[in-house]
Amino acid sequence: MSEKTVQIVDPASSAKAELPVVTGTLGDPAIDIGKLNRETGYYTFDPGFMATASTRSSVTFIDGDKGVLLYRGYPIEQLAKHSSFLEVAYLLIKGELPKPAEFSAFEHQITHHTMMHESLKNFLHGFHHDAHPMAMLCASIASLSAFYHDTLDLSDPEQRQLAAIRLIAKMPTIAAAAYRYSIGWPVRYPRNNLEYVTRFLHMMYEVPSEPLDLNPVAAKALDLLFILHADHEQNASTSTVRLVGSTGANPYACVAAGIAALWGPAHGGANEAVLKMLEEIGDAKHVGRAVERAKDKESGFRLMGFGHRVYKNFDPRATIIRDMCHKVLADLHVNDPLLDVAMELEEAALKDDYFVERKLYPNVDFYSGIIYKALKIPTDMFTVMFAIARTAGWVAHWLEQHTDADTRIGRPRQIYCGPVERDYVDRARR
Repeated sequence: MSEKTVQIVDPASSAKAELPVVTGTLGDPAIDIGKLNRETGYYTFDPGFMATASTRSSVTFIDGDKGVLLYRGYPIEQLAKHSSFLEVAYLLIKGELPKPAEFSAFEHQITHHTMMHESLKNFLHGFHHDAHPMAMLCASIASLSAFYHDTLDLSDPEQRQLAAIRLIAKMPTIAAAAYRYSIGWPVRYPRNNLEYVTRFLHMMYEVPSEPLDLNPVAAKALDLLFILHADHEQNASTSTVRLVGSTGANPYACVAAGIAALWGPAHGGANEAVLKMLEEIGDAKHVGRAVERAKDKESGFRLMGFGHRVYKNFDPRATIIRDMCHKVLADLHVNDPLLDVAMELEEAALKDDYFVERKLYPNVDFYSGIIYKALKIPTDMFTVMFAIARTAGWVAHWLEQHTDADTRIGRPRQIYCGPVERDYVDRARR
């Protein structure tokens, strides 16, 4: 915290407050308003918390104007090129890149905890066969606290770390089980001789009658997507995990709450919306008309997967994933009319002055939806894939929160706009 302050004065009452300015290592400064109400009688009003810093964090930094995304200080471009998702998960949790022995131990821990309790299979059977996989994932993750209630002492750093390991390890297993249950396939146990992403793909698609012939580009593409989706600062689901965590709730309940927040179409459902848009366009020859409709504000038609709420220039993740998207389509020789629509749309939008001037470039959701489609991942599993990746960020923030002396239970204020005080009227006289 710097010595700089900002003075707030109420002209009506002459009440004033000297509010300290809080600075971090990167990014804009913030005004500490903790004593504002006490000294002036005012609260701040910030719908959506768009101008409010809710915590200090050293996990992730975003500069939306410059298109910068850093995990623990490392540019996403470097991590995408040189790292793996599991190494990135270690980085987010521990704060530093692992040495060889550290990574080996971490990988062993994750692998050791990939199995889910057999009772969870019975739990899944309680869902209707066509239940959304996110419903099954959210409920199953919350239920883990019932299986590990003997290691929920949040004051114990080792038990907190163990919970983080379990969540990263078991999320793919439960996700794959939810998918297989939804299509009537038997649950496939994790093959611990495989690495993290390849193991997940085998749990998704392998059948007992024959081995899975997996193209290496599929695992590489999915690993890259997991890296790009691992964390994104104080987004809606991460803030939800922290808010629930501030109450002292167990880590499984916190992450289940994050999954529920991610399920919202305005957050984790963006790449699913991209596929629905492509289906609406229908054919590559209709792309030109779709672009013109998108430019007409009266049409009600939007191009999903273009532009970003945070990145005002370009989404650095999209720049990375674009090349992988084209590689997946080329290497897998995918023949899908919707993917032809996507490629035609990408080319048209990148050349159109309307989109270029407004910097409405394809974002990570545009390309991730196409990759998932090419890998034959069902549309209703797209958000589940997001949840697997984001678990690394969720547990990193949850762990950080429990070592922050400033952590308080979250309790936002409100501007009350309801009726003033009034008296109860007997029912017969209303």
